Amino acid sequence: MPIGLLFKIAAVGIIVTILCQVLKHSGREEQSFLVTLGGLLIVLFWILPYISRLFEMMEELFEL
Repeated sequence: MPIGLLFKIAAVGIIVTILCQVLKHSGREEQSFLVTLGGLLIVLFWILPYISRLFEMMEELFEL
């Protein structure tokens, strides 16, 4: 996993946290939840190829 991806994930986490705090203090809990869900989906799509590659390596290792 490249180190740049870790920095991107950390940046998304920081931005999502700040936006959620601002939205919660302004009384918009629903939008705060959607921002959190969006951030989670973005990060999931970034790491999905690495998870897929991990499962492929495990299959090769155990010859399933």
